[in-house]
Amino acid sequence: MEIKTVSTDKAPAAIGPYSQGVAAGGFLFVSGQIGLDPKTGELVSPEFAAQARQALSNLREVLAAGGSSLDQAASVDVYLTDMGKFPDLNAVYAEFFKDRRPARAAIEVSGLPKGALIEIRCTAVCAT
Repeated sequence: MEIKTVSTDKAPAAIGPYSQGVAAGGFLFVSGQIGLDPKTGELVSPEFAAQARQALSNLREVLAAGGSSLDQAASVDVYLTDMGKFPDLNAVYAEFFKDRRPARAAIEVSGLPKGALIEIRCTAVCAT
């Protein structure tokens, strides 16, 4: 089985020793994305909804680079620093996942890289 590293400059570069994504066995495994602006490497805003939108946009770009899309996402894991933001998460999430919704977990954590409020990772089906 071939394992292929996936990367794009349309999403933030990895901030550690990992890949933006890895394609293997017909699946694309996308590393956790936070609300970083790909151009500046900084959080787009201190606001939760703006960070969530950017994290999902970054996720979408890595999926596209790997030959997949949000419509092909099978499973999504969301990490929040405040579960009180769960309704806000659902509102933003519904903007990106309209008709076809993957399985999902939402987990509260004590902290995320760069002080982010949300991190999102996924596994999707891909052709490569």
